[in-house]
Amino acid sequence: MKVLLSWLKDYVDIDVTPKELEEKLFSAGLEVEEVAYLGENIEKIYVGQVTSIEKYEGTHLYICHIDCGVQGHDHLILTGADNVFQGAKVPACLVGAKLPNGLEIAPRKMKDMMSYGMLCSGEELCLDKEWYPGADVNGIMILDQDAPVGEDIRTYLGLEDYVFDISITANRPDCQSVLGIAREVAAILGKEVKEPDMSYACDGTVNGDISVTVIDQDICPRYLGHYVYDVQYKESPLWMKRRLIAVGHNAISAMVDITNYVLVEIGQPMHAFDLDTLEGSSIVVRRAAQGEELVTLDGKKRVLDTSNLLICDKEKPVGLAGVMGGQNSEITEHTKEVLFESAKFRKDSVRKTARGLGLHSDAAARYEKGIDEYSVECGMARALNLVQTLGVAKVSSSHFDVSAGASTERRIIKVETARVNYVLGIEVPEEEMVRILRALNFGVECEGGVLTLSVPRYREDIETDQDIAEEVIREYGYDKVVPTFLGEALVTNGGLNAAQRKELAVKTFLCTQGYFEIQTIAMTTRTEFDQFLIPEEERQAVEILNPITENLSIMRTFMAPAMVRAIENNIKNGHESLRFFELANVYLPESLPLTQAPREVKTLCLGACGADEDFFSMKETLEALAADSDLKFTYKIGNVPYLHPGRTAQVICDGAVIGTFGQLRYDVVDSLAIAKDKKGDTKIFVAELNYDALSAKFKAEIHYEPEAPYARARRDISLVVDKGVECGEIIEKICHADALVSNVELFDIFESEKLGVGKKSMAFNIELASKEKDVTDEMMEETIGKILELLGEAYGAQMRS
Repeated sequence: MKVLLSWLKDYVDIDVTPKELEEKLFSAGLEVEEVAYLGENIEKIYVGQVTSIEKYEGTHLYICHIDCGVQGHDHLILTGADNVFQGAKVPACLVGAKLPNGLEIAPRKMKDMMSYGMLCSGEELCLDKEWYPGADVNGIMILDQDAPVGEDIRTYLGLEDYVFDISITANRPDCQSVLGIAREVAAILGKEVKEPDMSYACDGTVNGDISVTVIDQDICPRYLGHYVYDVQYKESPLWMKRRLIAVGHNAISAMVDITNYVLVEIGQPMHAFDLDTLEGSSIVVRRAAQGEELVTLDGKKRVLDTSNLLICDKEKPVGLAGVMGGQNSEITEHTKEVLFESAKFRKDSVRKTARGLGLHSDAAARYEKGIDEYSVECGMARALNLVQTLGVAKVSSSHFDVSAGASTERRIIKVETARVNYVLGIEVPEEEMVRILRALNFGVECEGGVLTLSVPRYREDIETDQDIAEEVIREYGYDKVVPTFLGEALVTNGGLNAAQRKELAVKTFLCTQGYFEIQTIAMTTRTEFDQFLIPEEERQAVEILNPITENLSIMRTFMAPAMVRAIENNIKNGHESLRFFELANVYLPESLPLTQAPREVKTLCLGACGADEDFFSMKETLEALAADSDLKFTYKIGNVPYLHPGRTAQVICDGAVIGTFGQLRYDVVDSLAIAKDKKGDTKIFVAELNYDALSAKFKAEIHYEPEAPYARARRDISLVVDKGVECGEIIEKICHADALVSNVELFDIFESEKLGVGKKSMAFNIELASKEKDVTDEMMEETIGKILELLGEAYGAQMRS
């Protein structure tokens, strides 16, 4: 909330600088997000009086001589504004002056004459007519004749002030007002706090037609109403307008401004109902009927349900309790009678209503944190005081107080000082506790190490010894808390451990391959089991209790759906060539219903699509990933429900299956929410690797081994084998056929009736190398012979002619 420094000074003697006050508030647990100086970037601008003015012949300019008192009695300034006259008092910018827009005034030649300054408008000072009458004039801003000549314009216009923007946490509802902050400042500075004037006198007039009924007192435990009449529709005084504008409120009319002023000063949201618009002169507080409608002050129709609390008359709703009034009862220039409302509404009800309707207001923001019944009383009293002080209306004796029966006496609680110190972990002297709590307006009696506390009525948040400990330490000083380690704490040197460094290295490597990291939500929906064709027996998943939405009702058991969703969303937005990866957990229950925490398996998921992507480009990425970690992957035909049966492979490392990859089935692609004309051309490739299993195979150290300086040899062979023989099996056989075999790559697969029924041809490039000598033709022939003999025996492989 925003608080004006001069407003605070009405209630507490502040003898520190704004910067010092900011630091003290912060040390007491009130975070000051910003301190804004109203006169920011305004310098060397003074109240000046035009002592003489004459037309500059041949131009549109006027030659003015300006008296700025102690700042100089004769400043020559030229202006083009035609509303300036002799004797006028104006804001005079002297040489060196600065304006809020960053403009700095320097001597300037205008035609053949020098001008030593500038007369400025309200717009140039960033002011409007609400801040100062006449500031909106198209021309120079003319000041009142009683403006002191030579006075700094910031002082004269009330800009010598500061606005504190303070973040109020949910546990300090008592601080969401000027008075609440003033109480804190008084305690911090060791000063007395002065209460706002809440005195008023009723004139004895009674309106017997008015009635107030609260049906749902569980949501509205306190409701005050007061009738005022002979309402005068007029503007608020300048001091009130400026205060409201400075803290973010518009000045509307005196009666409406009073409710906003009380909202900021006391923290009590109020509403003023035009009595003539209330059917039967009645107020009824009740829950809304399902589907009931109300047009709020912002002009929007709201459709309500039974969780919403309404302020109604005998016939219709006239306000949304705690959130916003209705348009049908707002104050207008024709209003003559008003019923003031000051109430307490349950904070969870207001929060649910405001969020459910997407309707946010200053009143709702305060009610959501909590309003105490003491503020309800103070707010009404202060509003009636201002009504009389400003002469806006007459205060009748018709007052209404509907209560659910809460006590209006201070609560008494007992707290052991030893318990407070135990909570804080330090020893705060007993007398210091007493001093602090008394400064915070607690009644305190201390005997035998027990504090008997009379809690201020506006501190409904105070309930336990932990609350008292918090009050003590924020005044005593958080800096006095001695840091200590937890009993089981470990001291580390910081930085990444070996596993984290390797994880980062894997991610970095994938980025070099053109992949972008994504992060998705670990929760999903059972409908994805259907879309990804998962068999019933594999649908064991951890259910979420009270899920936010059905789409986030289970913990994921595999990564592909989230990856495909990310690709789907990008395709819909016109991005069709994609490479993504995600490293995250899947959650696998040991049994259902759960008897222990699910097994969390870190999984690496890759996804790619685009014209340049195919099964082999994904395999190439996996090969490169393995090589980067000094590992070797082999592959076998895989079977994954959502992947194409002929384009799916298992990924094997050191004889163990660590994952799968392949092309997404066409029928799964057809189920995606992408344009129909794109579905036939969209090919999506997905890989999932068990990262936990993979990382277990990473070498602790990777050693550099220089290339052998001996000649290598290469040979291509084409083999005819049965269609059921997998290329991975053949590659493995070739690699183990002879120690000279250093690398084997498949570069062609061919099928034809000429090869024979059930046959296929596979072509391999075989590289031979030795660490001891050059590979000769004889060595090559001998090794190839071994390979062909071995493959012939194992698979009946024959050389293709």
